[in-house]
Amino acid sequence: MKFKGMPELFTSLYQQFLTTTPLEWLATLSGFLCVLLAARQHILNWPISIISVSIYAYIFFQNKLYGDTVLQFYFLLTAVYGWYYWSTSDTQDNRPITGFTTRQMLATVSLTLLLAAILGGLLRFFTDTDVPFADGFCTAVSFVAQFLMTRKVLQNWLMWVLVDLLYIPLYIHKDLLLTAVLYIAFAIIAWKGYRAWQLAYQK
Repeated sequence: MKFKGMPELFTSLYQQFLTTTPLEWLATLSGFLCVLLAARQHILNWPISIISVSIYAYIFFQNKLYGDTVLQFYFLLTAVYGWYYWSTSDTQDNRPITGFTTRQMLATVSLTLLLAAILGGLLRFFTDTDVPFADGFCTAVSFVAQFLMTRKVLQNWLMWVLVDLLYIPLYIHKDLLLTAVLYIAFAIIAWKGYRAWQLAYQK
């Protein structure tokens, strides 16, 4: 997308809203709800996540975001796992929130960067995407953050804040405006989720 000024920008954004498909609306609304519930440690975030990621797998494939497409299938598996893991207690918040040490966080960052480089290279040489390394990096961060969420590791929310902000320009580039708006909301919810989990962790 190329913009010459603010009027053209708003016109383009408005046109994208008008052409948003019902499928993207459903994926967006269910995605928003599942993240909101996750921030509140509510177990229903997992079944709703299954609906959202299943739809987004199709949408992202159609837009040649292959890293994100594969990521949705990973999200699907972790949603099933997270649903099971969280439900093994009598109440939804019985599973304690854990925190990383500095050493563990540095190891996680290093692993994430390595995974991002590998995914970016694979997308660059084996697909027709025009955003291989952006897609690869966001996919890697999301991959790790999602696993940390299933294990209720506090720092998963910080990773989500980062990747949600990075996804916004990527989705605008792909004319997925509604999804870009969703990720603005995701970033805000992720920060609030971090603060809420931090308070619970300290207690």
